[in-house]
Amino acid sequence: MIHRSAAFIAGGLAILALRAAPVQTVAAQATYTLKPTPKTVAWGYYDAKAAPVLRVKSGDTVEIQTLITNSPKRLEDAGLPPEQVEQSLRDITDQVKDKGPGGHILTGPVYIEGAEIGDVLEVKILAIKLAIPYAYNAFGPGRGYLPDDYPHSKIKIIPLDEKRMVAKFAPGIEIPLHPFFGSMGDAPPESAGRFNSAPPWIMAGNLDDKDLVAGTTLYIPVHAPGALFEVGDGHAGQGDGEVDITALETSLIGTFQFIVRKDMHLKWPRAETPTHYITMHHRTRRRQQGRAHDAPQIYLCGSN
Repeated sequence: MIHRSAAFIAGGLAILALRAAPVQTVAAQATYTLKPTPKTVAWGYYDAKAAPVLRVKSGDTVEIQTLITNSPKRLEDAGLPPEQVEQSLRDITDQVKDKGPGGHILTGPVYIEGAEIGDVLEVKILAIKLAIPYAYNAFGPGRGYLPDDYPHSKIKIIPLDEKRMVAKFAPGIEIPLHPFFGSMGDAPPESAGRFNSAPPWIMAGNLDDKDLVAGTTLYIPVHAPGALFEVGDGHAGQGDGEVDITALETSLIGTFQFIVRKDMHLKWPRAETPTHYITMHHRTRRRQQGRAHDAPQIYLCGSN
């Protein structure tokens, strides 16, 4: 993350002065609500050919509800009472058969009228609130930062206190909540086909950036008509990355304003907080002992 003065690149060998993009004022035109149902989600992919589930205009605001990335059975096996499993998650798990290659249940896509290839979609994250009173964290053998240390799997249900905005991890251990969406993106180029929801890329996607909380703005290059915005993978909180491949996974409700930027042209996503810029770049992560994915990755540049 880069403070709004300058960014030191390559260990201080070069200094890049950052200038804010021109501010484009667009009055809100309409407000919509989009909830997850078997007909309004894309399970595990971003795709330029996906049929939009909602059409809005530039400047419109949409409240979008997302679902926890898990199944009713796994949640119940971990100790969650069946009555706390969202009915929408049961319906989608039972009815959606066209899924993958990724595992995230993404709400959308939302078609923004006027968005054309080469434009930028400005996504203002106006508000984020919890949709359910719990989250989970899980790990498995061969995954995460310590792939060989734990040869078993574990999932833990973690109660969330929305009033105090803390997760009650264990007796005497509370974790502050800073909810954000792990995955926000638009469609990749049509030539990419159905793109896995796991790795981020030029259309953003699974960024897992804990700083993209309410009050921040995400700028995404448009690669398909209408942009086709999708969102999901809600996190109640997260450290510096998902070291065990999960965060405080939960369901969230976000309020977004979409603005088509004809005056901006980006090759990669970027974000802006009230105090910082966030730039992103690409690197292909190579296989290491068969554990890493051969997939494009996005890395945040700079520091506080």
